[in-house]
Amino acid sequence: MAFSAASFSALLHALSLTQGSYKPAPTSFSVGNSSQVPSFHTVKSLPGAQVLFESSKKAPPSPDFEDECYVEPYDAPPIGKQDFPPFDPERAALYRYRQQQSVNLGSWFVHEDWMTPSLFRCAGGKKLSELDIASGWGSKESAQSLLERHWDTFITRSDFEFLASIGINTVRLPVGYWNLGPHFTKDTPFADVGEVYKNSWPRIVRAINDAGEYGIGVLVDLHGAVGSQNGQPHSGISDGASNMFDNPHYMEKTIDVLKFLMQNLGPVSNIVGIQLLNEPQDKPELADFYTRAIESMRNATSKSYLLPLYIHDGFNLERFSQFAANRTDFVVQDHHSYFVFTPSDSSEAASQHTSDVKGPIFKSFADASFKERRNLFIGEWSCALTSDSMAHESDPDQARRDFCRGQMDVYANAAAGWSFWSYLKEDCEDDLGWCFKSAVNKSLPASFFAYNNTPTDPQRVKEHSSSIANMTAPSASEILGGRANGTTDASGVKNTPTRRFESLWKGKRRSQDRFDTIYRRHQANEDVPLTPAQQSTVKGYTDGFLAARDFASSGWFAKLGFIGQYVADIWPADLGRGTEQNYRDGFGYGLVDCQRRVQMILNETH
Repeated sequence: MAFSAASFSALLHALSLTQGSYKPAPTSFSVGNSSQVPSFHTVKSLPGAQVLFESSKKAPPSPDFEDECYVEPYDAPPIGKQDFPPFDPERAALYRYRQQQSVNLGSWFVHEDWMTPSLFRCAGGKKLSELDIASGWGSKESAQSLLERHWDTFITRSDFEFLASIGINTVRLPVGYWNLGPHFTKDTPFADVGEVYKNSWPRIVRAINDAGEYGIGVLVDLHGAVGSQNGQPHSGISDGASNMFDNPHYMEKTIDVLKFLMQNLGPVSNIVGIQLLNEPQDKPELADFYTRAIESMRNATSKSYLLPLYIHDGFNLERFSQFAANRTDFVVQDHHSYFVFTPSDSSEAASQHTSDVKGPIFKSFADASFKERRNLFIGEWSCALTSDSMAHESDPDQARRDFCRGQMDVYANAAAGWSFWSYLKEDCEDDLGWCFKSAVNKSLPASFFAYNNTPTDPQRVKEHSSSIANMTAPSASEILGGRANGTTDASGVKNTPTRRFESLWKGKRRSQDRFDTIYRRHQANEDVPLTPAQQSTVKGYTDGFLAARDFASSGWFAKLGFIGQYVADIWPADLGRGTEQNYRDGFGYGLVDCQRRVQMILNETH
């Protein structure tokens, strides 16, 4: 159920939207004299090549023998938190439909050599990919110790506590099929090293539960599919071959992986979704694969229809916004946005990149978002700029801040959420472009809450949540009379919902005229029973108002993000025929009016 172009445009602008253009896909292009740009490697497939364990010509390592490849055996502590809390459908809905302020937990379970180079020092093969790590370090036992220590220490419970304290409410968690354990590596490139990952999945379960303790949702992203969906090292392999789409066996095994994820994570309250593939090649058969995989996942359990499924668009924004628009279930398009991987990006000034983001880029994202019910997510972006881009700026630090915050604002307004790449990496403190933890309160803001002045003190959180929860929706007379949550502007003129929106319609007056007509008819005789159109308007406004209230009073002070999908999923069965647009328009008015009232409450008590 889509909003009309006019009402959707007004709703986006009322949610503080600015203007914006689609950049080319990130590639393996190497930019000369670049700053804070990872080194990506392009490798050609070697037919029949096999990755073997790297042998050492040195004496067998021991604690007393100096060997840079020696790995101290790791006696891992027990892995706790293996039971998920009982599924809470109401809480799950809050996690899944809310606006997402997110970070990626890159190089935790799927490694990239530029992010965690220490793990690649004694890797096997070309020292580029996850498979090279598992095949190196002298033995499988050493590789297992190395990885298990990393899984237990790179990101911990305290990181989720920190993220929650600054308003990050979601994490995108990249995983590879190998992380599910040896059973899933049979007859795959990871077959010989499957035992290295036998204790990986329990740690993923623990991570999800750690996040849930702090109200953080988790988007589980299949970053590495069986056979590789893109031939890139971050898909787990280093031979450059993308074999998944050409091998029916690999496609079926990938679908089995996705079904496992659905069966195990679908009934977990703080799982916000499963991403089917990360950055696949935009092949003709990609859409068919998505359709097959979604059908299999939806049939995996009786409640599978409830879980959002995310699809990366292969950097083809238009093709897959139409794909998502053609579906009625909760399918979200993931798009990634970077500005460092092409010659044109490298030569363009940082300030011009910022202008592009606020202008044509916003427009392209808003158009896609409108088409697909706002089911758009910017799943990767960063503050990275090349040294050439920064060389044009008289104040590089300010230019980077403007670039970072401009992106964040546009992505938040045009889409239902964003996720920064990445939360943590080695040498993080020196990297304001790629390391979120270092960029906070520098190139990025100090906090990321959906509402300004969001409290963090537990007592104030409780008080504010209670105040918001006690708000009641306006009466039908107030809604139709234009007095719902009216405020007075500086000139003393009362701002009814219609007047507040009037400057935003920009000539697209169909929905506004419908509201004005309803108001006039109702004001002429308040004793006249409501028409079907008026009933739908009141119902829509009330539902939108209450939705905003419920998301804000949850203790997380969240906003509804997937607006069109939410409206479709709660669609009233008793709407009068021909009044569907009245309901949609009313919902948008009620949603924004309540969000403004929530912000007023937070401002008054700040």
